[in-house]
Amino acid sequence: MRFVVTGEWTRNRLLQTIVVLYVLYVAGLCVTNALLYFSKMGLGADSVVAYYLGSEERFLSPRSFQGLLEVSHFHFFAMGMLLLVLTHLMLFVPIRGGLKAWLIAVPFLSGFLDEGAGWLVRFVHPGFAYAKIAGFLLLETSLVLLVAVSLWSVFAGSQRSYESNGDPPLGADDAGGP
Repeated sequence: MRFVVTGEWTRNRLLQTIVVLYVLYVAGLCVTNALLYFSKMGLGADSVVAYYLGSEERFLSPRSFQGLLEVSHFHFFAMGMLLLVLTHLMLFVPIRGGLKAWLIAVPFLSGFLDEGAGWLVRFVHPGFAYAKIAGFLLLETSLVLLVAVSLWSVFAGSQRSYESNGDPPLGADDAGGP
């Protein structure tokens, strides 16, 4: 972290390489996530309802409680780790604090919406299919934005320390001890 705070970020090619490779993996996740989504349902509410509630025409069984639980269990862990790392990068990007807050909050909230809306479609009301679609689109869009901002930050070469963003630099308050 000191590389980013001290400005060494722009001179540390290995750190930049790690960030670039990580966001390329995230870009791959976005692509495979979209392919998985569209292999099961579309952007129409009827396809989302058919996926979660079943469809005799398509020979689909309704999603089971156990099946949804297993998917959610894995997704909450994996998406939490992914978003922790990816949004953490936003702390070091030289943009306004308000925009950073949005870039951090929206992916987490859209992830919850994307995951939770399937449960709501299955066990509460089919009308939540629109929330599922919105959650998916918002999550994908926010991940793509995080990837783009991270890459821009690495290649722009204009990294600034916390001081230029109005935040105190790390270690500024520990010079005098506890």
